[in-house]
Amino acid sequence: MFQPTVPTRGFERPSAPLRLILGFVAAVVLLAWQAVGVAAQDRPASFADLAETVSPAVVNITTSTTVAAGTDRGFPQLPDGAPFQDFFDEFFNREGERPRRPRQSQSLGSGFVISDDGYIVTNNHVIEGADEILIEFFFGLTLEAQLVGTDPATDIALLKVEHDEPLPHVPWGDSEAARVGDWVIAVGNPLGQGFSVSSGIISARGRALQGNFDDYLQTDAAINRGNSGGPLFNMDGEVIGVNTAILSPTGGSIGIGFAMSSNVAARVIEQLREYGVTRRGWLGVRIQDVDEDMAEALGLPAARGAMVTEVMEGPAGEAGIVSGDVITSFDGGQVTDTRELVRRVADAGVGKAVEVIVMRDGSELTLNVTLGLRDEGALTGRSTPQTPRAPQAPAQVLGMELAELSEQMREDMELPLGISGLLVRTVEPGSDADSKGIRPGDVITEAGQVPVTTIAEFEEQLNAAREAGRRNLLVMIRQGDDPRFVALSLEE
Repeated sequence: MFQPTVPTRGFERPSAPLRLILGFVAAVVLLAWQAVGVAAQDRPASFADLAETVSPAVVNITTSTTVAAGTDRGFPQLPDGAPFQDFFDEFFNREGERPRRPRQSQSLGSGFVISDDGYIVTNNHVIEGADEILIEFFFGLTLEAQLVGTDPATDIALLKVEHDEPLPHVPWGDSEAARVGDWVIAVGNPLGQGFSVSSGIISARGRALQGNFDDYLQTDAAINRGNSGGPLFNMDGEVIGVNTAILSPTGGSIGIGFAMSSNVAARVIEQLREYGVTRRGWLGVRIQDVDEDMAEALGLPAARGAMVTEVMEGPAGEAGIVSGDVITSFDGGQVTDTRELVRRVADAGVGKAVEVIVMRDGSELTLNVTLGLRDEGALTGRSTPQTPRAPQAPAQVLGMELAELSEQMREDMELPLGISGLLVRTVEPGSDADSKGIRPGDVITEAGQVPVTTIAEFEEQLNAAREAGRRNLLVMIRQGDDPRFVALSLEE
């Protein structure tokens, strides 16, 4: 019988180049599957064991505050111009104003126990102004707490409760060891719903919100109102942050929460526990960041460090630090910006002797400073006798009209004792001075890090900068009581 035949091709061995390509693809696929397997292993199957371990040390906090008595009309006030306003005013004023009874205002928050003898950490804003603070434990116990101390700068507060038996507590962890992407859980009392656990990862580190000492961990673990003061745990059950704030247009969690780092909070708590207040180191200077233009004007290799704008009576002045110095190292560590310097000075402690390295006139100097207690001291009033002379006429320089200060101008502007310089009368719109925030009424006290009181002195420093090939002239501006350096462009 006739059977049709179908042409077939036998299996052909791939060529050598093709074999290499296929092998490479197989290796990539294998590595990808292995990576998926590792990721799956890293992801916790459950947070239940961790939550069960730490929850007994987490507390709900209820505060009561008495609102002072006043007077009202016994009826809510209507807005101006509302219908029937005259009628309501006349009706409810027949017996005159009546005393308003004191009322109780309550708020809710969270906290956590850090020692078996009853020390509890929370946020300052949770207990601020409270007349009564009640602590509710996970296992049903309720105790009244006493306030030990607060630190509004970091929004941290320390409470104390008394109990006959040791209380469950949790340890501090190292927030510096936490990495972006690490798993965390937040435990607290969100929206007054009682004990609740949410999970997420660390989204960012080193966030600053408002304060000089801010060092926040950002997390996408759900944090809502009522979570304030509660702990942020790592997977070892250690507190690496104190839940403090959320960023939200609605007031609810959108996955951007902030917890004050444990390394900051633990130091604050240690001082509150010992002294009842915080005792931060104090250098005695005003500082600002160094930008690219300022670095160029100063001849610095990079825009880093903290530039001293003013020296107060205290440690820095006694050690020889002067206005215009750029602090590049503090106590053996490099200084990148003002925020870092402020935190490190505060953490160094009162009375500590440290080495401070500054850049001055292109040279590096090492100075020994013994830190004081923050908020001590006052501005130095430097007064130099002035010989009366005829002032120069105002001049247009670098987009500004400058005038020499007269005694009458100094009195009218209520300038501090010893402040002298050139008054900025006008600023050309769109000029570099305008873009750098210089405004009429500002006073230029230095140019090229040299005090200037006359227009001729200013122009001398201007010409010196141009002859040195600089693209910018560094000037010190005083806006009210605040001094700052500005690098003005010399390019026309």
